[in-house]
Amino acid sequence: MHVQHFHPRGRRGTVLFLHGLGSAGEAWAGQAPVLRALDLQGLAPDLPGFGRSPWPGGPVTLDRFADFAREVLDQHGVERAHVVGISFGGVVAQRLALRAPERVQTLTLVNTFARLKPQTWRDWLYFLTRGALALLLSPRWQASLVAKRIFPKPEHQTFRQILAQHIRMADPRVYRRVMWELMRVDLTDELPRIQAPTLVVMGQEDTTTPPQVQQILAERIPNARAVLLPGGHGLIADQADAFNQTWQAFLQEHLEKAG
Repeated sequence: MHVQHFHPRGRRGTVLFLHGLGSAGEAWAGQAPVLRALDLQGLAPDLPGFGRSPWPGGPVTLDRFADFAREVLDQHGVERAHVVGISFGGVVAQRLALRAPERVQTLTLVNTFARLKPQTWRDWLYFLTRGALALLLSPRWQASLVAKRIFPKPEHQTFRQILAQHIRMADPRVYRRVMWELMRVDLTDELPRIQAPTLVVMGQEDTTTPPQVQQILAERIPNARAVLLPGGHGLIADQADAFNQTWQAFLQEHLEKAG
């Protein structure tokens, strides 16, 4: 599995970054300043089937992705990590926190969900179009559609290009199967079992996972904290400063508690 390393000599702990559907570990490059400020190392894998990590074979399930995330920690000798995931990566982060709570020091969930339910007919049309393009053709045919929805503004052109390129690199079979898994997942009843201190970051303009969908995470995870930030689904890139400020304060608080 290909792993992007950020601030590899960090001495105060480890952050495990989990990317969104079709993306790759390098999507978290904008969070490197937080790692340097807090002296943390960052591990950002290309999850199997995405980026530069080939799929090893076998069934494609969310639990397997949680196991892949745990393997990254094992391979780097990390017992516990601050886990942060966006969208698909946030669902994987929830599964990791449920399956291996002893490995998750803190949990940050960004523009993600326990259950994905489109809110409007436009949302239904978007997801049905994505599904049809992925099923009948290939994920690369929906790359521009997805990138434009996540980064819609003219000043987001660079972000759009990078995301579209990553989507075109994805294994088509894995991409399609993950889409199906995400449409049918429902972790709502399991959320109260998450033990890690949790930050839920919601994009005010997110049209993929609207804040009302994400709010369930904050309501059902014990002692979770919710923050609404400007920006859409890709706010870790186009609103990196706002996200980093919020996330750094959360991590700093728990680092100080841990001594």
